[in-house]
Amino acid sequence: MSNDQIPPEQHRQQAEGLRRKAEDIRRDAEQDRGFAEGQRSSAESGRDEAEQFRRLAEKAREVRDRHQEALDTVREEHERLREAGEAARSASEEARAAAEAARQAAMEAVRATTQTLQATLESMKVVEEMRRTLRDLRNENEPDSN
Repeated sequence: MSNDQIPPEQHRQQAEGLRRKAEDIRRDAEQDRGFAEGQRSSAESGRDEAEQFRRLAEKAREVRDRHQEALDTVREEHERLREAGEAARSASEEARAAAEAARQAAMEAVRATTQTLQATLESMKVVEEMRRTLRDLRNENEPDSN
């Protein structure tokens, strides 16, 4: 049957059915559009969050790099201080050895001086003894003047 042979009431019902069907399709499309808009908005929000996270990660990498550089600087300074301490310890050991050698030399000089003084004292005793003997001899050889 063609549309001309359909009674107007049936035609109106068919039109109403098609209109409802079109309205349902429009509502579904509207819901799909709303869902798609929500998905787009969610995707945009996700991109924004991802970009924010990327920036934070970049800042964290920069901070980590600065901390690593500072740590390297501290390690290098620690190594320099360790080397300086080692050099100071070595110099201190050398100074201690030199001081010990100087002390030994001073002690030897004191011993040598003591020996020289003892020898001088012995010589002086001999000279004094000789003077006494000479005086005694002169006194014996001189006539008494009293």
